[in-house]
Amino acid sequence: MKQVVNHALKATEVERHRKAVLRMEMDYELATLFEAMEQENEMQKTKSKQKLERIRKELVRLKAI
Repeated sequence: MKQVVNHALKATEVERHRKAVLRMEMDYELATLFEAMEQENEMQKTKSKQKLERIRKELVRLKAI
């Protein structure tokens, strides 16, 4: 029983860490998108939007948003 509780706590901690990393990635990618918009760089805008969509999907899966 103790092992089950320890495993559950570890899994919760890993998930919490992943959510934090995803939020940092999202902040960075939003800044990158903003810069691409200012520079009218269509290629980078598309890449940033794709990365943001991947991050959004993972956050939804983790029920973080």
